[in-house]
Amino acid sequence: MKTIAKLGLAVALVVGLVSAASADEMTLTGSVMCAKCTLKKADATKCQDVLVVEGDNAGEYYVERNEVAKSFGHTCQGKKAVVVTGAVTEKDGKKWIAPSKMEEKG
Repeated sequence: MKTIAKLGLAVALVVGLVSAASADEMTLTGSVMCAKCTLKKADATKCQDVLVVEGDNAGEYYVERNEVAKSFGHTCQGKKAVVVTGAVTEKDGKKWIAPSKMEEKG
């Protein structure tokens, strides 16, 4: 009986953690540009994609280089209109998005 209670508690905790992780995901529409080459950020020492969003949720979101971002490809010069879904966090005063889905708009 104790084993079943422990198993039930473990399942409840895992479901709670998964739900909390999903709640942080959001979908943003904007333009992907390179922090170094296009945006000319003073602190950018290497190429880094940044999602620039206007309107609701306006701001710059640095795109984490995960498998989804690698599959989408880097935008070094110019910009691409995109829709990005992912978990948003803040590190070192910058907003970051870890894309779970990333597709060109239009």
